[in-house]
Amino acid sequence: MGSKQRTYTPEFREGAVRIVIETGRPMPEVAEELGVHSGTLHSWVSRWRRNGSASSDRPAPAASSGRLR
Repeated sequence: MGSKQRTYTPEFREGAVRIVIETGRPMPEVAEELGVHSGTLHSWVSRWRRNGSASSDRPAPAASSGRLR
């Protein structure tokens, strides 16, 4: 009964988030259509709203300090 953890490409994650954000469709509906757990899609959308990226392997945008150090 063990489950195998799937790995999704950053492009797949971005596309899934884009569907939710741009269409306004419910996350559970989009998740089922894409074959992703709804909690997984929810975390990608939440991360995108915080960082501007759905991928956890990309660094968050740095805050601009106004000058280079």
